[in-house]
Amino acid sequence: MIDLRSDTVTKPTSEMRKVMAEAQVGDDVFGEDATVNALEDKVAKMFGFEAGLFTPSGTMANQLAVNVLTDQGDEVLIEETGHIFNYESTAASHLSSVLLRPLQGTKGKLSADLLKDTIRGQQDWEPRTKVIALENSTNKGGGCCYTEQELAAISSFATQNNLSVHLDGARIWNAMTATETEPTFYSRIADTLSVCFSKGLGAPVGSMILSSQENITDARRMRKMWGGGMRQIGILAAAADYALDYHYPLLKDDHRKAREIAEIIDECSDLLIDLDSVETNILIFDVINTTAEEAVQQLAGEGIQVVPFGPRTLRATFHFQIMDKDLQKVKEAFRIIFN
Repeated sequence: MIDLRSDTVTKPTSEMRKVMAEAQVGDDVFGEDATVNALEDKVAKMFGFEAGLFTPSGTMANQLAVNVLTDQGDEVLIEETGHIFNYESTAASHLSSVLLRPLQGTKGKLSADLLKDTIRGQQDWEPRTKVIALENSTNKGGGCCYTEQELAAISSFATQNNLSVHLDGARIWNAMTATETEPTFYSRIADTLSVCFSKGLGAPVGSMILSSQENITDARRMRKMWGGGMRQIGILAAAADYALDYHYPLLKDDHRKAREIAEIIDECSDLLIDLDSVETNILIFDVINTTAEEAVQQLAGEGIQVVPFGPRTLRATFHFQIMDKDLQKVKEAFRIIFN
């Protein structure tokens, strides 16, 4: 099967398995795993933050960020299609006792103009607005990215209103590739940043939260409280480090593959796609004369896996283990099924 369900479906390469097997490890609960310590330091410096903390998932990294930036009863502003709001099992309310307030943005993105008149907390009966949560690139927004100007404007708004900014950078690597943004830019506009190693980079497990040393100290304690204290974690950190060094440069090709298929989809009479929204490795498109579930089954019959993203909406996500020969099969299948 040609698996386009997500960029999380990749398997570790033989080279990655080798560095995992040879990783220098220790007990991370005691702070003695040299490999994860080095990776946390490397990624923190890369983005210009004081410290980093490895986590088993992007959800935990995001929830740790929400936790260290808020108090009980606070409010987090988020675009209505954001991952933290839709795909993290109401964790913010359960774990941190905060309210997520969804706002309708564009292609998964908020703007400084949209945020005007959203701040609450002057009255006892109101939640206290404390955090703006952003996602870059956007998942349900079809892989769209914030420009530096858009992020700078939101950061300025946050500063003026004494708010913190969390950036869910699960696919920040794709965003940096598409916009040619230097990684240190993000530490200038966000108080916390989560990054993921198991999506476009192709590591088997792992994410990281980046922030000030004080916030990371608090996050480490909370990670333990939530059951995330880990032992010889260097085995996973080694895979993440390898992916960062060797798979990050491949993302540009993933974007090229997505663009090629998007152009085929645009030619199909039974499909609709907004070509202007195709910026990275994610395609979100609609079927016209059938349902999403039926289209998923039709594509599966041709050996292609995608995911339904609505009653008539599909998502296809590209990664480095989709070869050009696979791409040709996908093109042929779309032409056969949807014309």
